[in-house]
Amino acid sequence: MKEYEWIRSGRKTIAIQVKPDGRIVVRSPYRVSRKQVERFLEEKSQWIKTQQEKLRKGEEAKREITDEMRKRGVRMAMELIPERVRYYADIMGISYGRITIREQKTRWGSCSSKGNLNFNWKLMLMPEGVLDYVVVHELAHRIEMNHSKAFWAVVEQVLPDYRKRKALLRETEQLYR
Repeated sequence: MKEYEWIRSGRKTIAIQVKPDGRIVVRSPYRVSRKQVERFLEEKSQWIKTQQEKLRKGEEAKREITDEMRKRGVRMAMELIPERVRYYADIMGISYGRITIREQKTRWGSCSSKGNLNFNWKLMLMPEGVLDYVVVHELAHRIEMNHSKAFWAVVEQVLPDYRKRKALLRETEQLYR
């Protein structure tokens, strides 16, 4: 079997993660033997190859962001994002704190317990509809600070098609990471 990193913990199931660089990480309960892990990896070998291929293609398709694109994107984000936040906060009847525009590697947005909102300027590069999904997602955390069914009900109340928008984000996000 190909090389892999094996992490044992108190979890209940075996899980495989394919890292962006193609490395394989296996997480398993303490009671699972190396033989069981390797059998599991063998059973999942096609899935692993598929994930590694997707990652490779994603890397090849990644779009280079120039300084000019970054400057223009940040300017647009500083204008458009607060406007969309105000719009949806009014609809949802909620308040929020400070809005910050950043360039995070792994997040599109976040909401602090104090109600401060952070957004990734790269949302300006995403397909139409994704920005509003991320804004509503973060504002919904002002009502539910988790990802429970109640949280998703809040999102769905404002954006009935949020699942399509979320899928669009997932399909295109690797282009801009």
